[in-house]
Amino acid sequence: MKKSLGARTLVYPTPVLIVGSYNKDGKPNAMAVSWGGVSCSDPPCVVISLRKATYTFGNIVSRHAFTVSIPSENYAKEADYFGLASGKSENKFSRTRLTPVKGEFVDAPYVQEFPLILECKVIKTVEIGLHTQFIGEILDVKADESVLGEDGLPDIKKVRPFILVPECWTYYGIGDCIGDAFSIGKEI
Repeated sequence: MKKSLGARTLVYPTPVLIVGSYNKDGKPNAMAVSWGGVSCSDPPCVVISLRKATYTFGNIVSRHAFTVSIPSENYAKEADYFGLASGKSENKFSRTRLTPVKGEFVDAPYVQEFPLILECKVIKTVEIGLHTQFIGEILDVKADESVLGEDGLPDIKKVRPFILVPECWTYYGIGDCIGDAFSIGKEI
């Protein structure tokens, strides 16, 4: 028998995304976001959900752009810090000793040291209770060559992203491959 846990945000996995933006003066900022993911394949889009109280919210509204940097497990502490401090009062890049890089396609910075980057222009916002969803069309994906597989695409074992478990505020790495999508089900 299943036990009811009530209405909660328990969806697995919950990604750790670092969202980059510039303030009105051009100061780079980055924020850890876990309420996000793929929202459309054509055009390719991601969605992130932010509270209006965040510094990043105002930056994105002002610039109509953001980046998503995917950190590897090696940078879990820095990614966590991006979610602890506010860019309003701290220079998170200086504090973490990470490097902001101006996006090539959008008016937003990304984190040089992180292996996978999405450059996004805001195409729609949706107000939902405490959060606002920003739907960003992906204009470019950048990947460190060191994380590319033989097919020229990012290899998850080389990227080494990690996830957040929101109900207990812990991070986990990605486990082993259990089968090929749209394939293993054919065995039924």
